[in-house]
Amino acid sequence: MAKTYLLEIGLEEMPAHVVTPSVLQLKERMTKFLTDARLDFEDIKTFSTPRRLTVQVLGLADKQADVKKEVRGPAKKIAQDADGNWTKAAIGFSKGQGASTDDIVFKDVKGTPYVFVQTFKAGKTAAEVLTAGIKDVITKMNFPTMMKWSTFSFKYIRPIRWIVSLLDDAIVPVEILDVTADRVSRGHRFLGHDVEIATALDYEDDLASVQVIADADKRKAKIREQIADLAQAHDWQIKVNEDLLEEVNNLVEFPTAFAGDFDTKYLTIPDEVLITSMRDHQRFFYVTDADDNLLPHFVSVRNGNTDHLENVALGNQKVLTARLEDAAFFYHEDQQHSIQEYVERLKKVSFHDKIGTMYEKMQRVMVISAFLADRFGLTETEKNQLHRAAQIYKFDLVTGMVGEFPELQGVMGDKYAVLKGEDPVVGQAIREHYMPISADGDLPKSKVGAVLAIADKVDSISSFFAVGLTPSGSNDPFALRRQAFGIVRIVRDQGWDFPIRQIETAIQKELAANDATYNLDFAKQTAPVADFLTDRVKQWFSNHKLRYDIVDTVIKGSRQDIREMFKAADVLNAHQDDTQFKDTIEAFTRLLRITAKAKLDAGDLTVDPSLFENDAEQKLYDAVEDLKQKVTSTMSMEDRFTALASLRPLIVDYFEQTMVMSKDDQVRDNHLKQLLTIAQMVNVMGDLNQLVVK
Repeated sequence: MAKTYLLEIGLEEMPAHVVTPSVLQLKERMTKFLTDARLDFEDIKTFSTPRRLTVQVLGLADKQADVKKEVRGPAKKIAQDADGNWTKAAIGFSKGQGASTDDIVFKDVKGTPYVFVQTFKAGKTAAEVLTAGIKDVITKMNFPTMMKWSTFSFKYIRPIRWIVSLLDDAIVPVEILDVTADRVSRGHRFLGHDVEIATALDYEDDLASVQVIADADKRKAKIREQIADLAQAHDWQIKVNEDLLEEVNNLVEFPTAFAGDFDTKYLTIPDEVLITSMRDHQRFFYVTDADDNLLPHFVSVRNGNTDHLENVALGNQKVLTARLEDAAFFYHEDQQHSIQEYVERLKKVSFHDKIGTMYEKMQRVMVISAFLADRFGLTETEKNQLHRAAQIYKFDLVTGMVGEFPELQGVMGDKYAVLKGEDPVVGQAIREHYMPISADGDLPKSKVGAVLAIADKVDSISSFFAVGLTPSGSNDPFALRRQAFGIVRIVRDQGWDFPIRQIETAIQKELAANDATYNLDFAKQTAPVADFLTDRVKQWFSNHKLRYDIVDTVIKGSRQDIREMFKAADVLNAHQDDTQFKDTIEAFTRLLRITAKAKLDAGDLTVDPSLFENDAEQKLYDAVEDLKQKVTSTMSMEDRFTALASLRPLIVDYFEQTMVMSKDDQVRDNHLKQLLTIAQMVNVMGDLNQLVVK
């Protein structure tokens, strides 16, 4: 008969951000434990609050399945001596299977008799299996941060205070440190009391009776509904930030949403400051009108009921007002100084003690961004805007507002720049140069901001590599991988030509020519930086589940241009199932293998038709000459592939009729020049030798 097992780990309050991942980990570990233990089940349901991680196993088998198997041992000639007596090999084998020689039977395997023993292992009951293994399920969990408590050496996310372990209505023994499992759980810290869980299926209802909504999804739905009710009652618009909702949900066990107010005078402060104060610092939901204008109200969620809710709202209002008062002071104080004053202060602000000041970084970025602006074809107006942005883009780091609200760097730079009369495009670029701030974060929308973002990230990566501070393993304290991935995403988004090594080398020359290296040796790190960026392209492809051989093909191409890698990957991925794809790739890779060893001047590939020995050579030559007129730098990768693929039958005929490695040196070199011409056009797509075609 199917059973239900309940495991609740009761803890001191956990940080909100670990609650959901931890209960999912508990479910995963329970699933693996039961699967490995051959104990069948139908489903595992999770419950979680700041004080508990719980799994409820439904449809659990009452015992393991019995295991019957036939095990083969040594051959008969080894198992018995000439007189038919059992040898040590036979006796040892049978004992190893929990049997005796009386249980041995002989069976032929390909004409040779072997020893066999039938074994039987009775399945243990669910209670026995759980008793033996649940402790490991609990104690072997991993968390981002762990702590010890009392005199114990054991570490966990927070001290374990109680454990409920029930198989239907029976307690399954578990003991961890000084905590012994029973059926007693704890209700809401202020509104509830200890409660006995009658059976594993009664868990959710029993906790509800002591003011704990154990189901995180139901708790979240309740919060969402309460916020919607407040919005409707006051004719407000409240955009529920899902990350904030998840965090708030993991801070409460019995939620009650309520509204609060703040003085309208604070609405003169930029919205971003107000929203940051409410959302990021106080975990409040902000309120707008129908036109998306911020209103002097907020919505918060209490871990409790409606008793004395007015006092709770007033307390939250006081806390928020104090923070907004600080923000208002810094906002007005910062405007008393010029942007140039702030820039001058950056001369004394360290970017890193091994690299130099923030001001020196800005000087390098000015050079890098100017070079990239020319390469990416920005207009003169955009170049001027970029130049001004690069001159000042870090100035807000030394403002009072950013000192108080570090998460507003870039945002306040935009606001203050515009207030001081700067071009709004300059302000936007200052804001956007930090983008993307996460692996899948928003990208810069303006070209000026995109170039500044790339320039800033290129400088950071090159500078840290130059002083030997490179990421290793999972250690990346300066977020260089994220910045490199950001470069890749921006380049892809903008469609800019970006040959990694070529650009890296050119930037180094520009920095040296403008005396902007500040004693950093960038040249020795050209290859490592290029490989680092290329690995981020590979990461992008891996994230999007592209075939590994297509990834290797475009990554290992000779030019290593980020834009071309993406284009080539798209084309190869789109055509991989074409009927002629295999034959086309095999034709290309054959000529690539031959030309790889050719010792010719790649700059002089003039083919002499007078040396042709058959019609196949002439036909291929004519087709290639015609193709050379069509294939230009502006030709799409799709059209290039289609055009090159049209050569396949001609290449096949060529190899059938032509002895490429002729004994005549002049004829042989002519053959190789003809093939090298095609190889150069093909190589733009990457190293096609990496493709696996069947």
